[in-house]
Amino acid sequence: MTPADTGRAGRNRYCLLPRLAAAACSAFWLASCARPGAITARGREPDLRVALVAGAEAVRVAGEGRVLVEGSQDFVLDPGEVLRALPDGDGVRFEGQPNTRSDRLRVRSADPSSFVTVNGRPFRGSIEVYSRAGSVFAVNVVGLEAYLRGVVNAEMGTLTGRDLAALEAQAIVSRTYAIRNRGRNREDGYDVSAGVADQAYLGVSRETEHGNRAVANTTGLVITYRGELASVFYHSTCGYSTASPEEAFRSIRPVSYLQPVADNRPSGGYYCDISPRFRWTVEWDGPELRDILRRTLPAVVGVDGAAVDQVHDVRSHAVGRSRRVTELRIQVGGGEIPVFGPDIRRVLETPEGRPLGSNAIEIAPVRSDAVIERLKVSGAGWGHGVGMCQWGAIGRARAGHSAHTIITTYFPGTSIERWY
Repeated sequence: MTPADTGRAGRNRYCLLPRLAAAACSAFWLASCARPGAITARGREPDLRVALVAGAEAVRVAGEGRVLVEGSQDFVLDPGEVLRALPDGDGVRFEGQPNTRSDRLRVRSADPSSFVTVNGRPFRGSIEVYSRAGSVFAVNVVGLEAYLRGVVNAEMGTLTGRDLAALEAQAIVSRTYAIRNRGRNREDGYDVSAGVADQAYLGVSRETEHGNRAVANTTGLVITYRGELASVFYHSTCGYSTASPEEAFRSIRPVSYLQPVADNRPSGGYYCDISPRFRWTVEWDGPELRDILRRTLPAVVGVDGAAVDQVHDVRSHAVGRSRRVTELRIQVGGGEIPVFGPDIRRVLETPEGRPLGSNAIEIAPVRSDAVIERLKVSGAGWGHGVGMCQWGAIGRARAGHSAHTIITTYFPGTSIERWY
């Protein structure tokens, strides 16, 4: 997973340009690596609290072997026995077993060689189940190195031994992110989520020999800048160059190690041109584009959807240091609507309902009677573009680069240190 492109509201504001009186102003959104929480002291491996389920109606808990359940009453689940945890006031209980109600249920395997499953997926460590505001949370309490075994392949896919340096680089970046973000969601009872808002984490089912080896080879290693943990980002495919944060995010504090890095291979081409998302196109017909914008502009920008009567033009108005579009202008009957940064990807939703792949785009409208009849967008890369390019890391590993070289290329000026 790539860290999310959206976050807390910032101070800058924008609104529709003149001639569209019905427009509403909307706040910029901040997207950045979260502020550090409880950063672990050097010298010991921390546990991490990972939200596998957050805010659900129920969650299924079972075990490959015998499972110990600790709560108001302790009991044992037989292998394969499945229980459904439900909210019960301020606590939780298992469906059909009112005597199991507890403020918090703790579930762990009685056999070190088997695992607890949550909604059918096995995880190392233990599981805590509790409720917040009438919904269920399931949190995996797991050692950081065991957590990384479930992250590296979920993020990078199943790779081979020739890609080991890229897997090692991912392990170091992911470890840095996890430690820096410990405690970020403390009020809700966990550190990070298991989804793409933080890092994809799929537990034991996604572990592989090479991924586990990459984690073991890099145990305790993190990325630092002037002795402090670095704010790290990564994405699928840069397309030709990584991006500067201001091209992708809002109001992020500039740092010297987050800057555009060219992905050119000396022999020609790009390290990430092996990615299936290296180049792509999306097309909309006129009515389809209008209907999408009527839905996305109110949700993302705060503009009244009724203002999108006809779409006369969509054009790039400003680009950033890596030539990504940082401001888009959409011309409708009442004026021009500016769309900034990561909002571009959400506003120009694909006909299938997905965000646009990246901001590295070329726009080609076809007009009839001054109204867009068809719009084609040609794009490069996939994701926000900041930090490490995952497919670029794979290409560099195959070219013989070490994990250290990969990291210090994508995060220039940083160091790799052993945190524990």
